[in-house]
Amino acid sequence: MFFFWKNAFGAHKRMGGQYKKQPIAHRSAEIATPTERQLPNEAFFRPSCSVVLNNRYTDFSFFTPFNEKSHKEIVIPHSLLRSPRDTVLNYFSILRDAENLVMGKMGGCGTVGMAKIPFPVAYNMLSRQYRKKLSYSNYLKSFEGIGRTHLLVLEEVPADSPGMDTFFIELETIEGSDKGVTTFGYYYGYVDVVKEKGLYTIDSIRLFGEDFLCAAFHGWDHDAVAVVEIKFGEWCKLVEKLKPVKQEGHRKTIEFAGTDGNEYRFIFFQLTNHTDILAAQYRKKPGGGWEAIRIVPEKCLQEGGGSEL
Repeated sequence: MFFFWKNAFGAHKRMGGQYKKQPIAHRSAEIATPTERQLPNEAFFRPSCSVVLNNRYTDFSFFTPFNEKSHKEIVIPHSLLRSPRDTVLNYFSILRDAENLVMGKMGGCGTVGMAKIPFPVAYNMLSRQYRKKLSYSNYLKSFEGIGRTHLLVLEEVPADSPGMDTFFIELETIEGSDKGVTTFGYYYGYVDVVKEKGLYTIDSIRLFGEDFLCAAFHGWDHDAVAVVEIKFGEWCKLVEKLKPVKQEGHRKTIEFAGTDGNEYRFIFFQLTNHTDILAAQYRKKPGGGWEAIRIVPEKCLQEGGGSEL
């Protein structure tokens, strides 16, 4: 275990050594305009080689019409909400340079990105029902400690409700810390999009944090093949024969012949920490097409057989 303490002389200790803040010059609190500086080199923000998807609004002039407006005064252009996928891409593109670094969760050397300017814009891309449940102040508070956001994965998956589009996402964030330096955080989850008056808005966002020490040392349920073989094979007695795994980028497709005579296709997404997440299940009946299903393998243990929701 590493220790972090302060000795009698006021010097912080960390990992057996004396810890000091990085000697950097703090910049002005004012936001520099595009004419005053070049956009930062993307290499400064990237701890991995993953492609960043939310890069639609790299020109700061996009935010000019929204400057100095409250969230109640902002009207979102219809062009940002024309399709479910566009809505999600535009939403996270707007949030990419948004920061809400607060005392106790700081980093950087002065104002970074677009500060808090993007937040009221992004908030108005949420559905009316979502905004009723989540006030703007609580929305802003949910970003405390966040200095930058990258969208790494955006894949459509079967929705739980009719009239809704659901996307699997993975996010990489740069976050402040109590040590005065930034760290990286990774999250995966789901975004639900609904249609309101001909436009598509975000109705729900569910996020789960990624851990980088769990899969490395514990368990088999982080591996797609093991999940299918054990949960759907041993627990549910559903797997007759596995086919070779197909992987394209972060997407892993596992197909197998079922003991019930049907064909199955399971879609996993491999996260940055190399954990495989099962995001979609499909079944193909003899002579039919693929249909989205949802089998809960844990219920197989409880009930002694397969259970489909």
